[in-house]
Amino acid sequence: MSLGREFRWLWAAYAVSTAGTWLAFDAFPLIAILVLHTGPGGVSLLAAAGLAVGAIVAVPLGPWVEFRRKRQVMVATDLVRFAALISVPAAFALGWLTFAQLLIVSVIVAAADIAFKAATGACLKSLLPPDDLLTANGRLESTQWTATAIGPPLGGAMIGILGPVVTVIANAVSFVLSAMGIRAIGGNEPRPVRHDAQRPRVRDLLDGWRYILGNPALRPLFFNTVLVNALILATAPLMAVLMLGELHFAPWQYGLAFGAPCVGGLVGARLAPRVARRFGSDRVIPIAGALRACWSFALAFVVPGVPGLVLVIAVQLGLVTCVGVFNPVFATYRLEQTPPDRVARMLSAWSVTSKAAVAATTALWGLLASVVGARDAIAVAGLLMLATPLLLMRRERAPVLSMQ
Repeated sequence: MSLGREFRWLWAAYAVSTAGTWLAFDAFPLIAILVLHTGPGGVSLLAAAGLAVGAIVAVPLGPWVEFRRKRQVMVATDLVRFAALISVPAAFALGWLTFAQLLIVSVIVAAADIAFKAATGACLKSLLPPDDLLTANGRLESTQWTATAIGPPLGGAMIGILGPVVTVIANAVSFVLSAMGIRAIGGNEPRPVRHDAQRPRVRDLLDGWRYILGNPALRPLFFNTVLVNALILATAPLMAVLMLGELHFAPWQYGLAFGAPCVGGLVGARLAPRVARRFGSDRVIPIAGALRACWSFALAFVVPGVPGLVLVIAVQLGLVTCVGVFNPVFATYRLEQTPPDRVARMLSAWSVTSKAAVAATTALWGLLASVVGARDAIAVAGLLMLATPLLLMRRERAPVLSMQ
């Protein structure tokens, strides 16, 4: 099924930038460790502070993006990310690279990511009719999981052969290619017009959150997705500590355990449009949302050797398959429930909250693991995950909004 030339260019831009991002997965922590000889505390600070400060910096970007041409915003944020990232290999070559620079670049990239995603959602809704949004989101989700499966192992090999900054260069170049793809969409995008004569106000910064929390269909989804994502990502460093440290898995086994199951995300994303059209998004969202919460607790029981490796692969396969089904249906539903002149603010507020929650939860679970151990901290997160479907039980259906 063809979605038209404009979507193909948007998809191509998304694919190349996503591939670059996953190719450079964990590049900054590796540079901090291998080049700057940073300890565990500094690496954790780099991961958490980049997300948290980037989210704070991005707060005013939602209203700003809303009333700008979305494709221009996407091109601008791509070029900002390129300039920030390319400064790292440049400083490395000159012997000037510092931990502070890595931290600043992390903040810039995190803030630009939020603005880019907000503009992309609004752009997607303007390019396609409502009936095509689910298919489009399924293709984007498939691309995400393909890049997730291939990018980190390939990036690790490139770092081993060519040095610690090579994947940062590749990621920076991917944003230039993404900007070129967005420019190739062509056409005349009208400039959004404010429907009030007032100048922007401080209270406008909260418009995205006001809309989400005031919408009975989106509010429970908001709390559910933010909490689930935070719990999944907060335990990722703890799984590395448990598997690579306490249980002495080889790095290639750790990579296999989390890379191979990504095929489930690809399968789930390809199935999502068919499943949603057959059963309806109102049934798929709570069922897939509940199923994706049932797996993580089992990670607390991983053991050394092949049985433990098989357990992690099986758990991750189940988790990412359910996520692969859930995400496109959820993303489409979220766009359907939001009028065109609020999409950027809604998506920006959602992303800011999600990134801040991941940063805070990662830091909190790191402290918890230092007290009770990585395995028990993972078990606590898994138990909390089992309760997250309760947030979807009272979700109400709001009327689908017109594209006009």
